[in-house]
Amino acid sequence: MDSIFKNLISIFSITDVLDILIVAFIIYKLLGFIRETRAEQLAKGLLLLVIATLASESLKLYTLHWILEGAMTVGLIAIVVLFQPELRRLLENLGRSKITKVFGGIDKEDAKRMVSQMVEAIELMSKSKTGALMVIENETALNDIIETGTIIDAIPSSQMIGNVFYEGSPLHDGAMIVRGDRLYAAGCVLPLTQNKNLSKDLGTRHRAGIGMSENSDALVIIVSEETGVISVAQNGKLNRFLDRKAVEKLLLSLYFEEKDETLGDKAVRVIKGVANVKK
Repeated sequence: MDSIFKNLISIFSITDVLDILIVAFIIYKLLGFIRETRAEQLAKGLLLLVIATLASESLKLYTLHWILEGAMTVGLIAIVVLFQPELRRLLENLGRSKITKVFGGIDKEDAKRMVSQMVEAIELMSKSKTGALMVIENETALNDIIETGTIIDAIPSSQMIGNVFYEGSPLHDGAMIVRGDRLYAAGCVLPLTQNKNLSKDLGTRHRAGIGMSENSDALVIIVSEETGVISVAQNGKLNRFLDRKAVEKLLLSLYFEEKDETLGDKAVRVIKGVANVKK
């Protein structure tokens, strides 16, 4: 037994251990990504297809094996087309660097003032049932989305936010993009989510907010025009029925908390924390 153990140690080198650790880390990240997106069902389907292909080959079911092999070849192309948002998000996650954090160069006082103005505007719009869609840009640049709207590049104020989303405003139907500590653009068009499992009570504004969070790491705040309910979309997930305190804590966490914590983790932790306090 000792000789076998010694042989194994002699065979493995440091590079082999490093190789195994890197592959294990990649698999771990891929599994985490699959669980967070629609790719989970895709992965299950692919696994069944691979098993069926191997089984048909071993059982010498030549016609079935030929059909399954062709389906796998065509399926790889279909995956790229159907799951383009998920693949784009995966590549963006791989390419992000904490060094390029958007919030790193913002003055704390400016950030506090901006959060205060945003929260005040959101609360007022919630009470008056004024529909609103606000996108806080994070590490993924939203230049393609900004190009669909009008650049305002202004210092944030609750009055300006309210005026933008006022029903008579030409920009009220679109989304507002917040970049750093500036209200950067308004009237922007967001991609709609393709998720078929959403409640039918959710309108275009909510579906656009979820779609934006699926295609980037942005945080999206939504105020319902029908009910005044405040919602937050992050990583393709929607959290509803937030109050002023929850929104304020969430926004402040984007600027002042640990840099090694992801925006999605912050959002979930803050929302859960406020829910526990309410209980």
